[in-house]
Amino acid sequence: MPYFKDADEVYAYIGKLFEDLAQDEELSPKFRRANTVVQYRYREPESVITVSLLEAGDGRVDCGHTDLEPEVVMTMDADTAHRFWLGKVNVTVALARGQMKAKGPVAKILKLVPLTKPVFPRYRAMLEESGRQDLLEAA
Repeated sequence: MPYFKDADEVYAYIGKLFEDLAQDEELSPKFRRANTVVQYRYREPESVITVSLLEAGDGRVDCGHTDLEPEVVMTMDADTAHRFWLGKVNVTVALARGQMKAKGPVAKILKLVPLTKPVFPRYRAMLEESGRQDLLEAA
C-alpha cells in the first residue's frame, strides 16, 4: 500500500517541501544554478510536480498541471521520492536499479543531489509537525 493516499497528499508534503525550498534565501540560489526545469512524475498515486530552477527566475513550483516545459523528467513511485527526502535513497543506485528513471541531461540532476542533504531533516521535521508519524515509520 502506498504511503500517500492521493495526489493531494503528495502535494501537501513533497510539493510543499519544493515550495519551501524555492523561497529559501540560502538554498534556492544554489539550486537555481542548475538552470533547468525539472518535472517529477510520480506513480502510486499519480502526481506531477514541476520545478523551475532557472538562474534568471525566482523558483516556481507547480503541483499538477503546468505550462512549464521540463528539460529533465524524473519518473518514480511517490514512495521512492518520500524515502529519498528522508535520506534513505541513493539516486545513483536507484537510477541503476530502475527505481528512478531520468530523461534529459541527467548531469544537471546529479549536480543537485549533493545540495539535497541539508533538506532531509527539514522534510522529517515537516512530517513531525504535521503529526505524520505514520509516514516516518513506514519508510
